[in-house]
Amino acid sequence: MDDYRGIEDLLYRYAELIDAGDFAGIGRLFARGQITAPAAGQPFHGASEVQRMYETNTRRYACGTPCTQHVMSNIRIAIDADCCGASAWLGFTVFQAFNDFPLQAIIAGRYEDRFARDEDGWYFSERRMRPTLIGDLSRHLLIALPG
Repeated sequence: MDDYRGIEDLLYRYAELIDAGDFAGIGRLFARGQITAPAAGQPFHGASEVQRMYETNTRRYACGTPCTQHVMSNIRIAIDADCCGASAWLGFTVFQAFNDFPLQAIIAGRYEDRFARDEDGWYFSERRMRPTLIGDLSRHLLIALPG
């Protein structure tokens, strides 16, 4: 797999894991990295902190998932000149629906990511979440976002 596809695979894997409610899997994606979420202010480092952040902040239903669909778009990936690091900027839109909650986009924004590479391949080193449009998150998050 080429560098671009290796990084793209990580981006799409994140969306699959969160929609599946696999917060331990998301933690493993960030085992050597960190996430800075808007509600927290400080970064969450490593697998256990990232997993705990999702478990504490994201609602899961009886089916075990948050009943969402994360869509990634406008992906730009830049590989560093030494080919050992990379950056990605991408948009995200999260959709949600229930019998009493019509299908709608509940939040949109961008992720700003950094990646590193070793002999095992690419991995997340940092993610900054930057929401730009906030809708009805009452059925998705267990916390309120600032602003």
